[in-house]
Amino acid sequence: MPVAQLESRFWRVGHGRQIELGTRSVIMAIVNVTPDSFSDGGRYQTVDAAVTQGLKAASEGAAIIDVGGESTRPGADIVSPSEEQARVLPVIEALRGRTDALISIDTYRAETARLAVSVGAHIINDVFGLQKEPEIAGIAAETGAGLCLMHTGRDRDKLPDVVADQVLFLQRSLEIASAAGVLRDRIVLDPGFGFAKDTEENMELMARFSELHRLGLPLLAGTSRKRFVGAITGREAPDRDAGTAATSALLRLAGAVIFRVHDVAINRDALAIADAMLAARCSFERRDLA
Repeated sequence: MPVAQLESRFWRVGHGRQIELGTRSVIMAIVNVTPDSFSDGGRYQTVDAAVTQGLKAASEGAAIIDVGGESTRPGADIVSPSEEQARVLPVIEALRGRTDALISIDTYRAETARLAVSVGAHIINDVFGLQKEPEIAGIAAETGAGLCLMHTGRDRDKLPDVVADQVLFLQRSLEIASAAGVLRDRIVLDPGFGFAKDTEENMELMARFSELHRLGLPLLAGTSRKRFVGAITGREAPDRDAGTAATSALLRLAGAVIFRVHDVAINRDALAIADAMLAARCSFERRDLA
């Protein structure tokens, strides 16, 4: 990875906060306040359980806690906006008062995003990249919330080339954000591993991940416990954390800066090794250029 990709930049997010990206990996911990998420459904369904898990993740090294109230696994039940909000808003409000970690709301609904930011969320993480409810862009612009825009292959025809499809989709998302007045330093991009992508497509996306830097924005990797990790390792979802950590380290070497994971500790350790190797490589390259 070129030295330039390790240069520090700041992601500005809501409520006057910002987080440094580039020189060190940033972990975003998953807290699913749902009964049916694919690997941990029902474990954090109550407010107390979800808050406890979020605080545990922060203590283990997560800089961001991503709270979601609707499972995005294939075939999951769609919940009503009111049910989603009843699940996530009390958790976000409680976490805001008990941790300095940034809080992200995982939603594609504009009203949920607006309410989540009002009770303390700093980031809106939209798995449809503003292309389901574009009003989210206006909410981000008005509130200053950070935006994570994810690529998805769901409900659309994809281009045959995985990177070309990434660029096509994410450029459209960026156009929506720009038209609403969202500044680029508020945005992170997520290539959406596992979202209407088979094992071959996910592995090609990993192999060509560095090509996504042409979009000029920080990149988030969300491979945690995904089906393609299971296809390669032969593990069921709860036992895919070692495989996830391997993908995190490899994607860090390809330039990812944020890692959305279930198990913070194992990914923290894998990413610490990747960060140390990148720092050594940069030091060597700078000496070589001197």
